[in-house]
Amino acid sequence: MGLEEDFLLADADDEKTIEFIKNYLPQELKEKFSDDELYYFLDLIDEYYSESGILDAQPDADGYVDIDLEEVVAYIVKEAKKDEMGEYDPEEVLFVVQGEMEYGNSLGQVD
Repeated sequence: MGLEEDFLLADADDEKTIEFIKNYLPQELKEKFSDDELYYFLDLIDEYYSESGILDAQPDADGYVDIDLEEVVAYIVKEAKKDEMGEYDPEEVLFVVQGEMEYGNSLGQVD
């Protein structure tokens, strides 16, 4: 598979993830975040996973890797402020992170 095809598949998966997250969000947050913000959050979630060592962590006896969603949220809020994307309420961003995690669960990627 070529690099261009990889990018197209990643874009399609991101679109599906964003749609899932938008459906996952509580009603009062559905209009709160733009698609661009959600894509930005997804990028930061991926960045957090790759920089934190989570992807290299060994699963426990049941096959699970413990991911502290509050740490992921704190990373997003900190980076968004640093990148001058805005200041976000951690409680609201937590729903986005949970939605991304649930999407992975629905694909069987994460338990």
